[in-house]
Amino acid sequence: MQPRTPLVLCFLLSQVLLLTSAEDLDCTPGFQQKLFHIDQPVEFIQDQAILNLNFSDCKGNYKLHYEVSSPYFKVNNEGDLVALRNITAVGKTLFVHARTPHAEDMAELMIVGGKDIQGSLQVVDSDRPEGSKFRLTGKGVDQEPKGIFRINENTGSVSVTRTLDRETIASYQLFVETTDVNGRTLEGPVPLEVIVIDQNDNRPIFREGPYVGHVMEGSPTGTTVMRMTAFDADDPSTDNALLRYNIRQQTPDKPSPNMFYIDPEKGDIVTVVSPALLDRETLENPKYELIIEAQDMAGLDVGLIGTATATILIDDKNDHSPKFTKKEFQATVEEGAVGVIVNLTVEDKDDPTTGAWRAAYTIINGNPGQSFEIHTNPQTNEGMLSVVKPLDYEISAFHTLLIKVENEDPLVPDVSYGPSSTATVHITVLDVNEGPVFYPNPMMVTRQENISVGSMLLTVNATDPDSLQHQTIRYAVYKDPAGWLNINPINGTIDTTAVLDRESPFVHNSVYTALFLAIDSGNPPATGTGTVLITLEDVNDNAPFIYPTVAEVCDDAKNLSVVILGASDKDLHPNTDPFKFEIHKQTVPDKVWKISKINNTHALVSLLQNLNKANYQLPIMVTDSGKPPMTNITDLRVQVCSCKNSKVDCNAAGALHFSPTSVLLISLFSLVCL
Repeated sequence: MQPRTPLVLCFLLSQVLLLTSAEDLDCTPGFQQKLFHIDQPVEFIQDQAILNLNFSDCKGNYKLHYEVSSPYFKVNNEGDLVALRNITAVGKTLFVHARTPHAEDMAELMIVGGKDIQGSLQVVDSDRPEGSKFRLTGKGVDQEPKGIFRINENTGSVSVTRTLDRETIASYQLFVETTDVNGRTLEGPVPLEVIVIDQNDNRPIFREGPYVGHVMEGSPTGTTVMRMTAFDADDPSTDNALLRYNIRQQTPDKPSPNMFYIDPEKGDIVTVVSPALLDRETLENPKYELIIEAQDMAGLDVGLIGTATATILIDDKNDHSPKFTKKEFQATVEEGAVGVIVNLTVEDKDDPTTGAWRAAYTIINGNPGQSFEIHTNPQTNEGMLSVVKPLDYEISAFHTLLIKVENEDPLVPDVSYGPSSTATVHITVLDVNEGPVFYPNPMMVTRQENISVGSMLLTVNATDPDSLQHQTIRYAVYKDPAGWLNINPINGTIDTTAVLDRESPFVHNSVYTALFLAIDSGNPPATGTGTVLITLEDVNDNAPFIYPTVAEVCDDAKNLSVVILGASDKDLHPNTDPFKFEIHKQTVPDKVWKISKINNTHALVSLLQNLNKANYQLPIMVTDSGKPPMTNITDLRVQVCSCKNSKVDCNAAGALHFSPTSVLLISLFSLVCL
């Protein structure tokens, strides 16, 4: 619906203050009085003291700074609240914030008789019909957040019911219309935009911390270290969010209290000292901490301040070569010993946590046999010189090594390794009484087993490495597991004290191992150990044996095969198979058994007819192929069982049946025993 006449809108909305309380610090000092009441004068006069604020941080109020919530007031050095210009209306409340490095506090000033500087506007319609009313709608009226604005339905005056916060809602889109007494719309709705004017009620904050920057030592003046930027929630189009940066404090303040500079507008931190002063090795501490301030209102005293700490680390570069603490080192080591013999110490002024400090050592002369190695101790940076191959005093009693040291990281171009980066190590080898040495070792000999007791096997020989000491050597048995051997203590001749048996459990793979000692005449005496390996040749001294020795067969079996026998022999080929299997002295009545060769090691025992249920002893004779051969007779026990209905019954086999030959042998054995 189009209005009959244009509406004239006059917007008289003044600033609204958003009140925030400061976060309490741990320190109890602050304002001695936190709430003040002052009467609203006709006008606040510029630079005229309104009241005095008493603040103390209990430490002398060093660097005391005041901030007032209204940009039209300040607190001077005497603590007096004064106006910056003549002003009439300031609202009902002012807040004063005081801060030192040790404490901060907030004081509240209630202005008695002051008026709320809430915004108001007048909607005018000169041709409005009599009896008509104004109606206001939109976000902030009948839409969330509801009830912020209201309109006088008769006069058209729009007012604010509570404090506005621009940082929450920066503007409101309202609609005004006129209605008749029945609520029907006569004119409108006409849009009415309410813009919230910003109040400087937000302190700048640094949101991206922690702030850590690095700069290489010796960097030229003006080198950018890092950038620090703060955020201000106030209107960015006003000075309320126009920030300026400043370095409030530098710790430590050596060698210059102004090592760095921060661009007041960009927040770039740069070096301002000469490269010579930015020398990490001469600095008291290679870490600097800067307290950075960001102040709004373009840095004016009335601006609010936020702070943050910037940590700047002076990084090391390899501008110092490692140097040995002395030109010559001495070391002693016993011959035959291995391990670390001396630690070489160096000095390096660079950062111990970097490759510019860590040392790398090299033996550049005096180590042709590679008997020495050098490694870096990661904790101390020392060079640990070690013997890795035992030294021999009789070959060389002295060694001289030339060692150089470098860094893991390369040196900067204008620095080089000098004479102090090399050192000489003099090593003295101490003579020790070394044990005699058998040669050869092990000593090997081959003999037949079962040679006669007292047979000479071999003569061992040991020499003393200590050729300059002219010592004598005696011999002794050290380990002889079977107790078969003896050694002449003077000449080292070894002979047997028992029969050598290749099949003994002390012999492995036909080899018997014994250990002997050679002992010199030193004080104390030194000992050397020699190994003798005796390979025993096999002789046919073990008869073969059969397996198994028990078998079962059914009394009505159609298959008359009884059992397959196998034979084994502890000797070696050719004293083993092929074996010959026989039934020993089988008589004609007993000729119901048959044995047949299967292969060189096995034979089949079978029946020529079925037998009655009983137990039978069958003597089996097996002979090996040795020269001369050896024979063994073993009784094979055969159980003839009753097998009916898939059940085998051997329990009632009856009395033991022997072949006549077996009976004769048993009888003879009984007579002998009597």
